[in-house]
Amino acid sequence: MNTEIQYRKASVSDLDFLLNLRMKTMNEHYANSSLPTDRESTLQRVLYQFEKANIILLNNEPIGLLKIDKSEDKIEVLQLQVDPSQQGKGLGKMILKEIIAEALSSQKTVVLSVLKTNKAQNLYSSLGFITIEENEHSYIMEFPN
Repeated sequence: MNTEIQYRKASVSDLDFLLNLRMKTMNEHYANSSLPTDRESTLQRVLYQFEKANIILLNNEPIGLLKIDKSEDKIEVLQLQVDPSQQGKGLGKMILKEIIAEALSSQKTVVLSVLKTNKAQNLYSSLGFITIEENEHSYIMEFPN
């Protein structure tokens, strides 16, 4: 399989794609966490820090979202979603490894949060992320520099 991953800045014209992606990838986890899954709540999460949103492209086709916030001492993965049809192929792992490599080369930590009901936490742990905090619904995980 050719895994040519590219990114482009998300725009308003991507909102339908992003809304559908979020519903496919996250609504089950939100429902299992007793969090709202209605369209308006989902749209608010899509729009959260939208200026940091990038569409993940595989062979020029949109397959996901990477929302990332880079500061002086850390890289925060705000949202990473890969379409279910593309999951299990190592794409999320590859994207996270690129982020980790960038963080290590610039002596930054990588931080993300994951819902306790989301099995993605297993991927994060396998890459070396450790849980540093938790709240009612989520684990805050960090890849130390």
